[in-house]
Amino acid sequence: MTSSHGFHPYHLVNMSPWPLIGSVSAMMLTTGLVKWFHQFNMNLLILSFITTILTMIQWWRDMTREGTYQGLHTLTTMKGLRWGMIFFIASEVLFFFSFFWAFFYSSLAPTVEIGMYWPPTGIQPFNPFQIPLLNTTILLSSGATVTWAHHAIMESNHSQAIQSLGLTIILGLYFTALQAYEYIEASFTIADSVFGSTFFVATGFHGLHVIIGTTFLSVCFLRLYNCHFSSSRHLGFEAAAWYWHFVDVVWLFLYAFIYWWGG
Repeated sequence: MTSSHGFHPYHLVNMSPWPLIGSVSAMMLTTGLVKWFHQFNMNLLILSFITTILTMIQWWRDMTREGTYQGLHTLTTMKGLRWGMIFFIASEVLFFFSFFWAFFYSSLAPTVEIGMYWPPTGIQPFNPFQIPLLNTTILLSSGATVTWAHHAIMESNHSQAIQSLGLTIILGLYFTALQAYEYIEASFTIADSVFGSTFFVATGFHGLHVIIGTTFLSVCFLRLYNCHFSSSRHLGFEAAAWYWHFVDVVWLFLYAFIYWWGG
């Protein structure tokens, strides 16, 4: 395989400003959040959102151009990208494992500070058979629709792939809206004992992952609409689908242990 760097199957990327700009934007984002929390000033936060979004758009544009139009993503390169996504999801599994560890540590042996009772006295948890059960149905349905989209791409059925992937994105947005409504109606806050802390941190980070996954799928939807995927080359969509299934599985654990058992 011939490349601009010699005869080998690997893709050595050209110099790019996006990793540096992305790092600065991420630092601005965390600093802007702290400034918002303490000084109620959102100027830096808004600026960081703008720079982060612009970096994402242009970085993804470059990767799309490399893989779709320039043909630089060889089979060896795609194998490395697959393993990179697998290791990333594995790191996310450990990320959520820490939240479950904190939850079980607190709930299996409640300390005297919270009354030796779980949920702590005064905490009114959510009914697991209302919005949480509806959200479970929504996410499981979205897992089915994204699998439908995958099979449609494999069979070169462009219209069904568009419909099923669009439906997946709508379900993801619906889930986010319902979770936002649930937070607004909550009778406790993140400051209400270790129950509130573990609940909002675990479910909140999962909600953030749903937003990220919905964004991931939306980019794939635009690429699918522009016929960037074929039955043999659709790694970008595969990575998004893996990530979405991971989000589904994490929610099942959240529903079973934090909403149902823990409540």
